[in-house]
Amino acid sequence: MTTRPTYLASDVTIAEVVETMSQYNTGFEPLVENDRVVGVVTDRDIALRGFANGHGPNDKASTIATEKVFYTYEDDDVEDVIQNMSDMEVQRLLVLNNRDNKDLVGVITVGDIADHCQDDALAKKLINCARHYR
Repeated sequence: MTTRPTYLASDVTIAEVVETMSQYNTGFEPLVENDRVVGVVTDRDIALRGFANGHGPNDKASTIATEKVFYTYEDDDVEDVIQNMSDMEVQRLLVLNNRDNKDLVGVITVGDIADHCQDDALAKKLINCARHYR
């Protein structure tokens, strides 16, 4: 997983999200309010929900954010993470420290798992997951 992920306040503009994505070479930025993740913005959200629907760079990113946030915990098994990604049809999940605190500690992507995968059976599950993600 990527540790210490960047995240932005929930009141930032679309332009600020794009600037952060460019600076950190990401396609995904969590939005937080009072230390709690309240949404995520992907590069796809910017293109499809944002600019394609007439939003401008100075509009609030929260207007195009995905409010349903998918996550896993840092001690979850990789096979369970892959299954969750496949079930939810996503390519990345926020990683929270534990079920009690739920502090954001990272982001895990299909690519992160692929970069470290040395198990053929796990690789097959990962390929099946990648066919379904968005």
